Amino acid sequence: MKTVNLEQSVGLVETRTVSIPLPPGGLKLENGGVLPELTVAYESYGTLNAERDNAVFICHALTGDAHVAGYHTKEDTAPGWWNDMIGPGKGLDTNLYHVICANILGGCKGTTGPSSINPETRRAYGEDFPSITIGDIVHVHYLFLQQLGINRLHAVIGGSFGGMQVLEWSIRYPEVPKNCICIASAASLSAQALAFDIVGREVITNDPGWVGGNYYGTGQLPRNGLAAARMLGHITYLSPEIMTTKFGRKKKAHAAEDRFSTRFEVESYLQYQGEKFVERFDPNSYLHITHAMDSYDLVETYGELKTAFKDVKARFMVVALSSDWLFPPEQSLEIASAFVQIGKPVSYCLLKAPYGHDAFLVDIEHMSQVICTFLGGCATPNPAMPVVKRDDYDLIANLIEPGSRVLDLGCGNGDLLSLLATNRNTTGMGVDIDLHNLIAALEKKLDIFQDDIDEDLSMIPDQSYDYVILSQTLQVVRRPREVLHEMLRIAREGIVSFPNFANWHNRIKLGVTGRMPKTEALPFEWYNTPNIHMATWTDFLNLCRQDNIKVKKIIPLAESPISRLLVRSGLRNLGAERILVNIARP
Repeated sequence: MKTVNLEQSVGLVETRTVSIPLPPGGLKLENGGVLPELTVAYESYGTLNAERDNAVFICHALTGDAHVAGYHTKEDTAPGWWNDMIGPGKGLDTNLYHVICANILGGCKGTTGPSSINPETRRAYGEDFPSITIGDIVHVHYLFLQQLGINRLHAVIGGSFGGMQVLEWSIRYPEVPKNCICIASAASLSAQALAFDIVGREVITNDPGWVGGNYYGTGQLPRNGLAAARMLGHITYLSPEIMTTKFGRKKKAHAAEDRFSTRFEVESYLQYQGEKFVERFDPNSYLHITHAMDSYDLVETYGELKTAFKDVKARFMVVALSSDWLFPPEQSLEIASAFVQIGKPVSYCLLKAPYGHDAFLVDIEHMSQVICTFLGGCATPNPAMPVVKRDDYDLIANLIEPGSRVLDLGCGNGDLLSLLATNRNTTGMGVDIDLHNLIAALEKKLDIFQDDIDEDLSMIPDQSYDYVILSQTLQVVRRPREVLHEMLRIAREGIVSFPNFANWHNRIKLGVTGRMPKTEALPFEWYNTPNIHMATWTDFLNLCRQDNIKVKKIIPLAESPISRLLVRSGLRNLGAERILVNIARP
């Protein structure tokens, strides 16, 4: 029999259970029900430090469980569901963190749920199990951690349904998590996602084997209904691209046995997923948990997300998946935007992942980089990145009042923001579209949004910053005029720098050779340049006059001796290689 390589994981683990002491009258639930007893199943990896502040709590997804990493036996071929993320040297390094995952209330993997024995009847709860909410689930896990003597968490992390639990943790117990990472989730389900859950519950409760939820000990089970619900749900976890790549219209080698069965491979795949699910999950748990997820709605509860998050103290990372249509990126962006609007620390990452909603479980490499960098615990961090101090950085810093709030559009790796924080005591956020820049900025403990500044800056409220910086970026945006106006909507002043296409060197290159110039300020060939809107000193000032933008200060940047001489002679448009402008509303 094949054995696994335990050295590449946390090794052999076991699921343990703990009984939670309850007050007289039992555990009162949000919808009015009461549980007389409470048991929680969990696994943990790594060592809790002496300060008891290095614990990371993992909130599992809808049909997950506490077995998040490692193996139960040496012959076990199925590791924990996030084994690639958790372990020595991995994204959540167990040499640094004490990682804990617990099965949720209502589950069927050791925590009290519908299949548990009701102490009052000595039979499985079945239809008598009370209705639960995500608030109840988080409250039970809070009581569980208190039982373990853990009052502070370095982080709470969860994806999908687990991400909803992360949001609830941050709201319900703001003093407990230091960091929160919400992955591919939402403040409430979309109508489409609700529809899939509703149909899934319908096929279970309409299966004759369900018998009102009291099938325990009867030899009956709503197998067909549960399998169909899983097949339906599994479709939503995969992207259309992956379904096409993996299956397309490929056919099985053998003919279909049933009249209306097909020979398509995708049918066999879904049937296999349904059959496998029936062997490991309880139908009543599926009903209760999906109902709790469907009912979660922060806007309905608090009126708006800004109100829901107003008392949150944790530093937040929100991660979206590009091909996720069950929890689309717009829902993650809505969460992150709400934090921005109330001035809370938040970063937002949009991972390009082809696997759909399941990407957070299977497309681990970039997810791992983002998580470990955000938490500051990469076991093998990137080499220290020195601050690259461009010649205009000091000039920009001199235009900014100490203690200001700064937004840097096209922030790159965050060097300028880091410099301003150190030298001018500023706070703020960067926006950049590149994932590698996001990771580099996170290494510097900066808040950063991975977003396209051309697309939409509406998530940033009016006058929420003192300064918006657009350093060496104006020429690469598609809509420079609109971006300038957005800058002055967001802040009282803007700082813009860009290459001056009217510099003498560019004129000679174009006039004499007839070729597009390539200089230190414009270092690209015409066919691979990101610069799409070249401008001159005069062009920019004319635009400001047309649009009633006040120019407070304009600084020519010249490096070559000829350029400096021309600037000193008053020929600034001819001499300036780059231009730095401080703009404001009139």
